[in-house]
Amino acid sequence: MRHRRFVALAGVAALALAACSGGGGTAQRTPQASLGAGEGELKLVIWAGYAERGAVDPNYDWVTPFETKTGCKVSTTDMTDSANGVSLLQSGDYDGGSFSGNATVRLMASGDVAPVNVELIPNYKNVFEGLKNKGHNSLNGQPYGVPHGRGPNLLTYNTEVITTAPTTWDPVWSGEHGGKVSIYDSSDYIADAALHLMTTQPDLGIKNPYQLNEAQFNAAVDLLEKQRDAGALYWATYSDQVASYTSGDVVVGTSWQFQVNLLKGENQPIEGVLPTEGSTGWSDTWMVASKAKHPNCMYMWMDHMASAEANGQATVWFGEAPTSQAACDYAETLAPGHCELTHATDEAYYERIWYWTTPQADCADTDGATTCKDQAAWVAAWTALRGA
Repeated sequence: MRHRRFVALAGVAALALAACSGGGGTAQRTPQASLGAGEGELKLVIWAGYAERGAVDPNYDWVTPFETKTGCKVSTTDMTDSANGVSLLQSGDYDGGSFSGNATVRLMASGDVAPVNVELIPNYKNVFEGLKNKGHNSLNGQPYGVPHGRGPNLLTYNTEVITTAPTTWDPVWSGEHGGKVSIYDSSDYIADAALHLMTTQPDLGIKNPYQLNEAQFNAAVDLLEKQRDAGALYWATYSDQVASYTSGDVVVGTSWQFQVNLLKGENQPIEGVLPTEGSTGWSDTWMVASKAKHPNCMYMWMDHMASAEANGQATVWFGEAPTSQAACDYAETLAPGHCELTHATDEAYYERIWYWTTPQADCADTDGATTCKDQAAWVAAWTALRGA
């Protein structure tokens, strides 16, 4: 994991240099100095489920208390994947949002998000040190956001069809389950194929599933084409996947703890496991847009989302690891055992997770000796694969 974090930091620095040398916009490189009154409005780009106001379950509402306290009226737009989230923020219509590492790296480098003054975010001091100043949420030692939560992409399966708990990712690649395999509809999923190849075809020499040379990339795409041709079903929103499992249209696939919790709450025979070879996953960050129209409200929101009550609720709701001991303690009042389930303080567990990050032409390596497929190549390959 230390190696992965070093690579991420090096990659961010390289991207930042490219953004500056390429005329990449008016990047705000100094944090906000002080916090004034809220502007009365806050527009967010979010992962679905990150800003609940009790509409689904009245026990989970961390938006209404924020609005009452600050006077900042919250409106949100759900992203379908990280590329969509980046595009939404770059529209200039939003004050900030929640982003995974494969978006944050791009946003920091391009100057679309601003560095943050953590002195204006009192709850930041409570965040686990293991989540601070990482390559996906800081640049050159300067924080660019507030951690929200982290988690793995799980192998999710129907226990009435697959009666023995899988220990590897083989069920989604073998073709055994034909068209009843549920796959995340995003170019990010190329990394899942690469991760499988790291174990099954070690001669390819894949060291990082996000940084692939041409041969490695082509092998991953070939594997994805076989999966597609076997009839795999693709989901873009959590509700699509929940409906597919509920109807019996799918029996196994890649998913989040969020869907697992929803399905089990509906008494569906579903379980989620982390296979032995590890998984891809996410570590998400709240970031403020460099051209935010309501920056004070955004700072207030970031502080709110680092509080025990809001972070505890949000991470239980989504099924991810809280970001502080205080949030863990609060989460336990809502769902006893939640922090153990999500391995909130277990860094060894998260060493098995390859957090989403941005594919880079220089392979995120400082020597530049090898050429890898960059983000544009991943998106083009996925578009061709899906016929979109």
